[in-house]
Amino acid sequence: MTNIITQLSKYILILLMVIYTIRCCLAFRTMSQRRRRRAFSGQTALMLMMHFILNLQIFLHTMTVSSLIFYVAQLSFFGVALFLYRNIYRDASVMLISNMFFLLMLGFCILTRLDFTLAVKQFVIAVVSVMLSLFVPVIVSKVRLLSHLSIVYGVIGIALVASVFVAGKNVYGATNWVSIGGLAFQPSELAKIVFVFFAASMLYKKTDTRRIMITTVIAGGFVLLLVAETDLGAAVIFFATYICMLYVATHTFKWTALGLGLGSAAAAAGYRLFGHVRRRVAAWKDPWGNYDDAGYQICQSLFAIATGGWFGLGLYEGLPDKIPVNKSDFIFSVIAEELGGVFALCLLLIYISCFIMFINISLQLTNNFYKLLAVGLSIAYIFQIFLCVGGVTKFIPHTGVTLPLISYGGSSILSTVIVFAVIQGLYLLKQKEVKLLEEKERELYRQEQG
Repeated sequence: MTNIITQLSKYILILLMVIYTIRCCLAFRTMSQRRRRRAFSGQTALMLMMHFILNLQIFLHTMTVSSLIFYVAQLSFFGVALFLYRNIYRDASVMLISNMFFLLMLGFCILTRLDFTLAVKQFVIAVVSVMLSLFVPVIVSKVRLLSHLSIVYGVIGIALVASVFVAGKNVYGATNWVSIGGLAFQPSELAKIVFVFFAASMLYKKTDTRRIMITTVIAGGFVLLLVAETDLGAAVIFFATYICMLYVATHTFKWTALGLGLGSAAAAAGYRLFGHVRRRVAAWKDPWGNYDDAGYQICQSLFAIATGGWFGLGLYEGLPDKIPVNKSDFIFSVIAEELGGVFALCLLLIYISCFIMFINISLQLTNNFYKLLAVGLSIAYIFQIFLCVGGVTKFIPHTGVTLPLISYGGSSILSTVIVFAVIQGLYLLKQKEVKLLEEKERELYRQEQG
């Protein structure tokens, strides 16, 4: 009976996922407040149905009371968090709220299937992160001092990245974790946000050669520290984010070309300096020839994706334990194997829809600081997804980057939730500008009529 339900459920899940994805794409149409709230209710209903089906399968395969309690805890969390967001920030982007909680929900379910203890830890971290994030939109939309703290951002960011040299530990060839009092976190995740604030505050007002050179030198310091830690995934994200922000700020391709040239030279130097990098490039070029060594991870990932096919094997029907680092770096392969290629592609489209929403918000902002802030966070977000999915599918060399809001990792969860909250704050600013403009137009109309 359990196998029948599992096989039937995977097709229902795919259908619901396709509908959810289509609704995400339709969200870009201009809608009234009432239609936005109706769309939000529809997205929430689809999310809860998928959440129920996944947890039903988890219970049928584990038959444990703890899985039921965890399901109820998740429902309570989603209910409270959605209620708070909808009532505290009535003008917030309902689609971004829906997608953030959908990705968290999927992460909880996949981690429960892989390791219940880690899923509970992830849940606790997510609860704390979301509660903290409730304060972020109001800070972004109300505090005008944020654009004048470039020195503060630079000092805090460098200190975060450099902290691993004092209390860091090596994980999978990179010294990018700090452990304090039994708690381990990745400083580069939070430093990524601080770095975007730094670059935006430096470039939003002046883009003369002197200002660009100072900003570039400090940005280069961030990247070089990450390279010294052999945290090359984070280094690439920082580099790509800065190059894009520099182009948006200057509208000049020469600085972008210079940055790309220097980045290419740095990549070549990194290849020669670090054996860790050479092993990953060799595994990417010929994983089958390096199957017993560096190629094992990517080979197992490709086996899992191919085995899952378009419709997946069904939850608990795959062999995710054969995939190394399956709870963090390679969790996308687990999803593709058990839930199917269609589900995985829809997941990518949901990520992309969030990115398009981010960029759309940035294009509508009139304040240059906020525009650069939105662009920087957008690029950092989408580039992380590109590195993660590209690495596990052998499109690019694997860089050890997690899948936002789904992979296990407290630092990643906290930083991504903050990114969504900052974007919400910028969206609220845009909504406020629109309302003020509408009020001025109405006042002008009344004066003309009078």
